[in-house]
Amino acid sequence: MIYRTVTIANGASLSAELLDIDGASIVGLIMPAAWTAANLTLQMSHDDSTYNNVYDEMGTEKTIVASASRYILLNPADFLGANSLKLRSGTSGTPVNQGADRSIIVVLYAP
Repeated sequence: MIYRTVTIANGASLSAELLDIDGASIVGLIMPAAWTAANLTLQMSHDDSTYNNVYDEMGTEKTIVASASRYILLNPADFLGANSLKLRSGTSGTPVNQGADRSIIVVLYAP
């Protein structure tokens, strides 16, 4: 397993990018002990430059139910084709700013 950290800054809702994940599978998230209540949504990029909000085939924004101190298992198939990603607190329509810097550990599997 590979563990990489992304941070959502105090007063912000979108994390810095997690670059160069192609070739690895995102299998989980480890949430911090303190978290301003909100689910997570995603932005993904194929080129580390252009980021798009992530939706399923039915047009629903991909939402991860999140809370403090959780290890959240993810389906690696949801991230195929992504070279980098950003995590958002809240949704694209209703982002939730965090009340302090929040570091989220992204768990990757690389065979």
